[in-house]
Amino acid sequence: MTKISSTSDDILACARTLIVAGGYNGFSYADVAEIVGIRKPSIHHHFASKVDLVRTLVSRYREEAQAGLAAMERNVPDPGEQLRSYVAYWEACIKDATAPFCVCALLASELPILPEEVALEVRAHFRSLASWLTSVMERGKRQGRLQLSGTARIEAEGFMATVHGAMLSARAYGDPKMFGIIARPLLDRLSPRH
Repeated sequence: MTKISSTSDDILACARTLIVAGGYNGFSYADVAEIVGIRKPSIHHHFASKVDLVRTLVSRYREEAQAGLAAMERNVPDPGEQLRSYVAYWEACIKDATAPFCVCALLASELPILPEEVALEVRAHFRSLASWLTSVMERGKRQGRLQLSGTARIEAEGFMATVHGAMLSARAYGDPKMFGIIARPLLDRLSPRH
């Protein structure tokens, strides 16, 4: 890895942490420069503006999420287990604070104030995640592995909203366990009753 990509990656990682902690307007280039240990002009060398930085961050976040979901598709064939793995991933991230909140979920709450370039990336993440969840729901219903109360699309949207809401509740209560308390009954409800 070259120094340029390493510095760029450090800037993105720092911005991600700062966004999760305080939102889009909760940080400045001065904050990033201080934490990464570089001067502000160095950040501008990599990312001309904050809009460019956050757009790149969300774009990479989307790519990472898509790669993670694709890996899950390859390694976990059962649709019900895919949903359990997805929830377990977030439960672990919230518990150990490695990723206590989905960057796109947090930024979605700020859509009215986000620059359009960033908002487009956030919306694209939601569409992509909803599409994946819909395909999991459809496959699970077809295989008899999931019991749906509505269409696969409606179940997918409800699942996504519940997971994001559980993140918010865990943060609001200052209790990582709240995530599982909220998300696990959703998984139980989707499990077929025999």
